[in-house]
Amino acid sequence: MQVRGAPAIAIVGSLSLAVELTSSPPQQTADLLAFVRESLALLVGARPTAVNMKKAADELSAFLAEEAPCPSPVVVSVIRWAESLLEKDVKDNRMIGDLGAQHILQTAGAPGGVVIMTHCNTGSLATAGYGTALGVVRSLQAMGRLSHVFCTETRPYNQGSRLTAYELVYEKIPATLITDSMAAVTMRERQVTAVVVGADRVVANGDTANKVGTYQLAVLAKHHGIPFCVAAPSTSCDLSLPTGGSIVIEERPGQELTDINGVRAH
Repeated sequence: MQVRGAPAIAIVGSLSLAVELTSSPPQQTADLLAFVRESLALLVGARPTAVNMKKAADELSAFLAEEAPCPSPVVVSVIRWAESLLEKDVKDNRMIGDLGAQHILQTAGAPGGVVIMTHCNTGSLATAGYGTALGVVRSLQAMGRLSHVFCTETRPYNQGSRLTAYELVYEKIPATLITDSMAAVTMRERQVTAVVVGADRVVANGDTANKVGTYQLAVLAKHHGIPFCVAAPSTSCDLSLPTGGSIVIEERPGQELTDINGVRAH
């Protein structure tokens, strides 16, 4: 969890490989290809739920297969390929933010500012910059149409309270941090316009895997008649899986629930 956020996992994973190749590149093409494939397999296996790293690994493997046989140019090409992911992610995020904001304004029917609820962290700290669900929030703020944001703490790892709340305060976006158990009453009492979340993986039928707690927000949103929106790049889509039942869900260690900053809660 030193790196989290599906887009960031893919980008940092690819850049880490570029750093390894820069510091000690294999001298033979066969050695280079073997090193890259082993490294990519390790990266994909470390975080299985988010599909972004697997897609990046497959694309990089295909890219390498087409490159020249000489290791030196290949190393440079891999580094440039990894760096290009940064630029594309920021561009995609800004587009997601603008399109998501326009969709909410068109469907919400709110003449004034809108109130957004979000979960986990989907901003600059989870992507190369700007963010996905928080990108929608940023775009609404830039349009002058955002009234307020409610962000959940996102137990047990507290990405909402540690990261999302920080980003919102840093950018002076009007926001309130709530406990996960406050979501239902907040929807009812604070006129939430829409719930916007990110995604680790979206499969062929539209099923979405995201941080634990997302499902209950979707159920609550349906109960209260509130639009529920998933903001994610195409790199989070996995059309090879028919339904969400096929997604491998990463299970986190129990200490994340029983410990706070490494200290057991009593």
